[in-house]
Amino acid sequence: MLAYVARRFVYAVPIVLSVALVCFLLVHITPGDPLVAVLPADASQELAAQLRTAYGFDRPLPVQFGLWLWKAVHGDLGNSIATGRPVLSEVIRAVANTVTLAVVAAVIGFTLGLFFGIVAGYFRNTWIDKVATSVAIAGVSLPHYWLGMVLVIIFSVQLNWLPAVGAGPGGSGEWKWDWAHLSYLVLPAITTSVIPMGIVTRTVRALTGDILSQDFVEALRAKGLSETHVFRHVIKNAAPTALAVMGLQLGYMLGGSILIETVFSWPGSGLLLNSAIFQRDLPLLQGTILVLALFFVFLNLMVDIAQASIDPRIKRG
Repeated sequence: MLAYVARRFVYAVPIVLSVALVCFLLVHITPGDPLVAVLPADASQELAAQLRTAYGFDRPLPVQFGLWLWKAVHGDLGNSIATGRPVLSEVIRAVANTVTLAVVAAVIGFTLGLFFGIVAGYFRNTWIDKVATSVAIAGVSLPHYWLGMVLVIIFSVQLNWLPAVGAGPGGSGEWKWDWAHLSYLVLPAITTSVIPMGIVTRTVRALTGDILSQDFVEALRAKGLSETHVFRHVIKNAAPTALAVMGLQLGYMLGGSILIETVFSWPGSGLLLNSAIFQRDLPLLQGTILVLALFFVFLNLMVDIAQASIDPRIKRG
């Protein structure tokens, strides 16, 4: 097992370096001058040259990449062009809010997805299966930003049950685990959980139905095992693939929530990315994408290790 874990860590190194290279090149493949956000309209050539030297844009690309990577490894992602504050502090605060939203949404989406998928797999081609499959298809098909706006109209505007935007009373961005803050989390968490719920439901349904049709399940029942023991064997065989799908979905929720966070003004990494794009704040954009991509790589690594601990055949492969 240790050899497998070490091998997976080694495989992750070139992926991390590739992600860092892509993040670095964002500055140079994006059209326009990245310093336009801080330069006044009547800035002189001398001032532009001084700022370009201060941000290191006057050096050769390999040198810039090496210096940027060295600083990033030591936790220095530079300063925001728009605000002048350290990028790392802003990214950590935003990512913490996104992780809170993603974890709550994952609990909702994965729980419902597993339940609907297992029930639909056990009752294939019945009305129960059709209902669960319809819910899954609707979850995958509905645009989540549209669903978010509909939920705001219903529960915030018409019923006035839940707040529409923000992460806390008075526009506070500091998260606390109390109802005053949890009420702001309900609508974005439900909206974020819908697509993962649909994908997990369809995946688990297919896995459960396929496993139940295999010969070893009939053999277990022929030996007199109860349905509870048969269910445990089904879950154990379906777990590796289901874990992989849930790990990917959690990664997508961490990195792909820009529309939902914009709709609900949730102060997470998606809203931060949106602000960085419109302000052309490339250091902030670099840092946010890098941290999110590293989260995604780490999640995949943890899923691989979890799969190997459940299914020994993966380690042998």
